[in-house]
Amino acid sequence: MKAIHLLAVAASTGNLSNPRGGVTLEILDDLAAALARIFHLSCHVSDDPLPASFALDSARGQYLSTSILQRMESLSPDPEVALLGVTSLDLYVPILTFVFGEAQLNGRCALVSSCRLQEEFYGLPPNSLLHQNRLKKEAIHELGHTLGLKHCFDWRCVMASSHSVERIDLKEGEFCPACLDKLGLSPPDSSDAWPAQADHTTSGGPRSRSLKA
Repeated sequence: MKAIHLLAVAASTGNLSNPRGGVTLEILDDLAAALARIFHLSCHVSDDPLPASFALDSARGQYLSTSILQRMESLSPDPEVALLGVTSLDLYVPILTFVFGEAQLNGRCALVSSCRLQEEFYGLPPNSLLHQNRLKKEAIHELGHTLGLKHCFDWRCVMASSHSVERIDLKEGEFCPACLDKLGLSPPDSSDAWPAQADHTTSGGPRSRSLKA
């Protein structure tokens, strides 16, 4: 991977006052800065949102994340550039009620949703900082899958599996030492040392086409 490109994924591009469907340029810019720090790569924000009306399941009121990834793949001809879609749409895959995101394992496309990362979704007051931290963790997590990482057994690692926002909040926003080693990356800040732990092994389950959060 030589660069990361971010783009908003919206229900439609028809609304000129809100073309990115709740994903503002500020959100994308902040996320790009965080990802550049973690992956030590150039991060570019696309001006044009991807309309995702084709992925809507009207009965569920949700969008099929796998279909969006397939459409994104056609927008990323350079195999060395990762494409991260960011959306406020509620995502699902057929075997799960919802997903926070999905990625192509050893591929070049990843997708994250802010829908269920917001406190308002659960009837709580807005918390922009908490939302930002959750979105950052999920973006790093899904991009980690594109680089070949599977779910990590270390609950503090950003690659730990998360099926609720409470589990996301428990994780760090960085890779554990073992995952960093697999990626050949250095910590974003050497002063932030992880506590020693005997084993930071990632899961070795069967390889699949894509992985969810």
